[in-house]
Amino acid sequence: MTHAVKIAVLVFVAGVLQATVFGSAGVFGATPDLLLVTLLAIALRRGAVAGALAGFLGGLLLDVATLESLGVTSLLLTLVGYWIGRFGETTARDRAYAPVISVVAATVFVAVGGYMLHYMLGADVLAARALGTALLAALGLNLVVGAPVFALGRLLLRSDERGGRAGEVQLLG
Repeated sequence: MTHAVKIAVLVFVAGVLQATVFGSAGVFGATPDLLLVTLLAIALRRGAVAGALAGFLGGLLLDVATLESLGVTSLLLTLVGYWIGRFGETTARDRAYAPVISVVAATVFVAVGGYMLHYMLGADVLAARALGTALLAALGLNLVVGAPVFALGRLLLRSDERGGRAGEVQLLG
């Protein structure tokens, strides 16, 4: 099975599980974001382009499944997938700290970006709740969910000898 098919299956399964199971499993006003963590695992292993594409498709799937504002989640996850993919390509793909930094940065970005986009669209969102207790709970839940997801991503999207992995970026100078 090619990496593109594996990525598509991972994004689809994570999106469906996020919309059905994880979307209703709230703890301290937050839910674990399985789709986001799956996207981070893909972006770190496969690079910026695969991360951006997976983020767009996963966000679109989640927006359609939950009947949210179409495009908000797609925009946020596309940006997250691209930037975490670049982070993996340039500095930290095989580093032990990369998944933790990715989860923290992406969770904060999605929370702040989602709040700002919903505010601009005129939705009633409480900043204290969205960026306070819910953000801290989401960080903890995403870190807990992230460990098995990153292990699965490492197993399914590992490199082969024919250069199946996104290339490392060589900085000049």
